[in-house]
Amino acid sequence: MHADRRIALLLALLLTATAVFLGWRAVGASPMPPTGAKPVSTRQLQDIYFGMGCFWGAEKRLRAVPGVAEVEVGYAGGDAPKVGYEDVLREEKLLRAGRSQARNHAEVVRVRYDPKQLDLMALLGTFWENHDPTQVGGQGNDLGSNYRSAIYFTSATQRTLAEQSRTIYQANLAKAGYGTITTEILPVRHYNRAEESHQDYLLKNPDGYCGLGGTGVAFGKGASGPAIPALESGQLNLARQLVVYEAEDCAYCARFEADVLNHWASPVAFVKTRSQQAPSGWQLAKPLVATPTLVLFESGREVSRFTGYAGDAQKFWQWLGFHLLTPEQQKIAFDSGTELPGTGPYLDEHRPGTYVDPISGVALFRSDAKFDSGCGWPSFFEPKPGALQFIEDNSHGMHRIEVRSTSSGIHLGHVFDDGPPPTGKRYCINGKVLKFIPDATKT
Repeated sequence: MHADRRIALLLALLLTATAVFLGWRAVGASPMPPTGAKPVSTRQLQDIYFGMGCFWGAEKRLRAVPGVAEVEVGYAGGDAPKVGYEDVLREEKLLRAGRSQARNHAEVVRVRYDPKQLDLMALLGTFWENHDPTQVGGQGNDLGSNYRSAIYFTSATQRTLAEQSRTIYQANLAKAGYGTITTEILPVRHYNRAEESHQDYLLKNPDGYCGLGGTGVAFGKGASGPAIPALESGQLNLARQLVVYEAEDCAYCARFEADVLNHWASPVAFVKTRSQQAPSGWQLAKPLVATPTLVLFESGREVSRFTGYAGDAQKFWQWLGFHLLTPEQQKIAFDSGTELPGTGPYLDEHRPGTYVDPISGVALFRSDAKFDSGCGWPSFFEPKPGALQFIEDNSHGMHRIEVRSTSSGIHLGHVFDDGPPPTGKRYCINGKVLKFIPDATKT
């Protein structure tokens, strides 16, 4: 298939060059997509790289996934730091002839996405369904290590979900009579953007070669054995309910339970289930594809979900926090904002009680450690043991120590060395990211 691709590529280059030379565009033809533009670079976007054989077809399939911000084809996973298309083909010939021991690059698609807009498991499902991950040394008629199946990740969370999705799809493939998945899951290494002629190839050449096909096996959790009945919604909190979808022999579920559920103090009620259905009369936005999946329901409808658990409890709490906090609270909690002095609650709160994290419900301060500092924010001289994290803050031309909640990671305020005995500390805290729980009154 190398010869077919070379001919197709040569024809595409010839047609493009002719059109540019003549300054011609067919009447009614669609405008060419912009190529060569620098990739979008914003903090919220993440990259993951997929090898699915010929990257022309893979790029087309992955671009179509709702929520994908940008796609780009290239080469990754090999030993050479810098390569192009001819370099990869040359190395493959050397490997086949036994004249090289180097690791060649794979043709890949770099997918850039916003994890808040696109569930990574949905993207992984598209990857698995659109090629044959059980094929060794190529894909379809495109043979060679440069056409291998691969996922190259850029974060620990991506790795965990990629491995978990592989386990799910392997079970589905086995039921359909397929063999073992050969897909390699590794950190991205030596990525090189492919030549301009390869970018958006099937947009430029709608009838171009696309050697890509799946097994026909759907990706999804799938139930094994008798169906587990759905939860009875009448026993749940209609206004807001968190449902933790688990599975038998799920190590990630056990880890989430140990890290989060066993210490639950959040104001949101949770319930666990091994059913793959919405509670009776309620509605899931889409099928479940992995466990654990944490689905937040409001008024009987799914409003958000957190898929998989990679051991980072703070990411879970921050996801939940976006649905519990007001925009003003979010700005303080997640963007290190500050309420105006004298505008927050609890300045005149003198009842005995506990000040807790508004998302996780974990205790932060006791009322007997609160004092009136006159600064305009609630002040404390001592936190609960282990409740706070301390981060150096050199913003705004000052050197300060930022205070964050250990459980959820949200920004609370700063600590200074001008407090009263016995600690001499002043924890200056934004009242709008605290929740006060008064002590129960004795009757």
